[in-house]
Amino acid sequence: MDNLNTNNQAGNHFADSIDVRKRGWLRRLFAFIGPAYLVSVGYMDPGNWATDIEGGARFGYALIWVLLMSNLMAVLLQTLAARLGVVTGLDLAQGCRREYPKRFNLLLWLLAETAIAATDLAEALGTIIGLNLLFKLPLLWGCLVTACDTFLLLVLLRLGIRKMEAFIVSLVAVIGGCFILEVFLAKPDWTSIAAGFSPSLNSQSLYIAIGMIGATVMPHNLYLHSCLVQSRQISKTFTGRERACRFNFLDSTIALNLAFFVNAAILIMAAANFYSRGIEVTQIQQAHSLLDNILGSKIAPIAFAIALIAAGQSSTLTGTISGQIVMEGFLNIKMRPWLRRLMTRGIALVPAVIVIAIAGNEGTYRLLIFSQVVLSLQLPFAIIPLIHFTSDKKKMGTFANNIFVKIAVWIVAGVIVALNLKLVYDELTIWGSASPWLWAILCPIALLLVGALGFITFLPLFRKGAAWTTADGEVGERLAKQIKPMIIKHIGVALEHTEGDAKIISAAITLAKSHNASITLVHVVDTPGVMVYGNESESVHSVNDRTYLERLAEEVAERDFQVNADLRFGRPVEELVKSVKANGFDLLVLGSHGHHLVGDIIYGETVDSVRHAIDIPVFVVRTHNQEHPQSEH
Repeated sequence: MDNLNTNNQAGNHFADSIDVRKRGWLRRLFAFIGPAYLVSVGYMDPGNWATDIEGGARFGYALIWVLLMSNLMAVLLQTLAARLGVVTGLDLAQGCRREYPKRFNLLLWLLAETAIAATDLAEALGTIIGLNLLFKLPLLWGCLVTACDTFLLLVLLRLGIRKMEAFIVSLVAVIGGCFILEVFLAKPDWTSIAAGFSPSLNSQSLYIAIGMIGATVMPHNLYLHSCLVQSRQISKTFTGRERACRFNFLDSTIALNLAFFVNAAILIMAAANFYSRGIEVTQIQQAHSLLDNILGSKIAPIAFAIALIAAGQSSTLTGTISGQIVMEGFLNIKMRPWLRRLMTRGIALVPAVIVIAIAGNEGTYRLLIFSQVVLSLQLPFAIIPLIHFTSDKKKMGTFANNIFVKIAVWIVAGVIVALNLKLVYDELTIWGSASPWLWAILCPIALLLVGALGFITFLPLFRKGAAWTTADGEVGERLAKQIKPMIIKHIGVALEHTEGDAKIISAAITLAKSHNASITLVHVVDTPGVMVYGNESESVHSVNDRTYLERLAEEVAERDFQVNADLRFGRPVEELVKSVKANGFDLLVLGSHGHHLVGDIIYGETVDSVRHAIDIPVFVVRTHNQEHPQSEH
């Protein structure tokens, strides 16, 4: 099967993989934790810092709702990306190569590479600015230093996935801790913060809001997450994949919510420090004053610079892996990691050098924000294929999105596409009025991208997608989904008033003990008198049966079981069926003598007649010539 082979492909990005099978729940959870934290690094990179600082400094607390909305979008989309990788064994880029024509995949690859270059641009700028703050290194010299950080990243890749995850998470933890603590020390306006969760947007804040969405829901993270989850060795059974999806959801929820608190803290601090004082932010170097209250005016720039460099370096690593995943997935080209790293960084540094040379510090700040807007514009081209793939039962089997998830994720896609179209229209109008020749160049590009977006959106309406699972696999998944532990709280025990009742009760109390269930002993009196007079017949036989049943109930109660007695009169099969319905049994224990055709004709046959007439499981105990009980369902 193809999905088995793709697991090996995914594993080529990592030095090792982590076995999450045959562990306790807590140990298994910790084994799964990691991929979402690598992904969450991209949610706290220098690009996020720039948009959060800009949003807080210009609009106060008014855009907190954008961060919250972006985070909810990110949790949903990253969960779907992880599920795609776990269930199909394919990452998002590999899925696109299977699903779309070759030329269209080339366009998607170029867009994905543009997003990765924009991401790496933000990371490079963060490192350059951090070096400037820390060592007073000129920005252009910082460009040269960032071109050489490739070798550090290659060393980390060789250490293995777990050590790499731990290194990155430790870097980000320091960043987040400082900002979150600063929020409580600065005493911001909590009433205004609460009001900021109420959605409001205008033409001035739209550009920043879209940048915040692009900085949070990053397209390359969807490709990355769908591949990173394959670094865990999971069971390929339905149960194993379902468990992996559940743990990856927890991983994503925890990691991305921590990223939300960090971003919210940065925005709140920018609002409290800049907006409230009417200070205009023109360069990210100003933002080190956010930490003045906690670290002092001398230490704050140093700490801010270290945090900025740490965020840039950690995000650069995940961007490098994303570049490998995208190139291998779309084009099936495997490039050496150091060469791929140099290519990505080279593409990112060209605009950085140009802008720094022309506009200096202010230019780098504007370029940071612009890079995040570029990310947002590329988002639909990653989100819509992800929605189609995870909603297709031919690809996901029983793991396909249900109707509620489909509605939620299409609303997310609709919001992002609508905001992007509005932004493109506004920007084209501004540029077109300033320079008509720019309009002539940009309009065809915009129309091409809108047409491509329409193609991937509506293609499934005209062409059925290819199946990624086999028919047998779908049947197995559907049946496995129905497998779950039985809930047994009340057990009915049909007694015969013979020596075999000991084995029947022994089986019943064993089951009752393991399920903490109550027991009802049932016996049916079927003498000739009963057949005529029913329970009004007080023969010696019926009196003895009542005494027998009550005595056995007392014996069972002495063993600390909750027990009742139900004496019935009439035909055994009919009365047992009535007892099952009246008492609400979850399981019925019956005895069987092992008779065959002649014995059944002489003595009567009860087991098959009863089990076909009721809809609960029947546990049959062989009361003669059989050492072990057996169950029938």
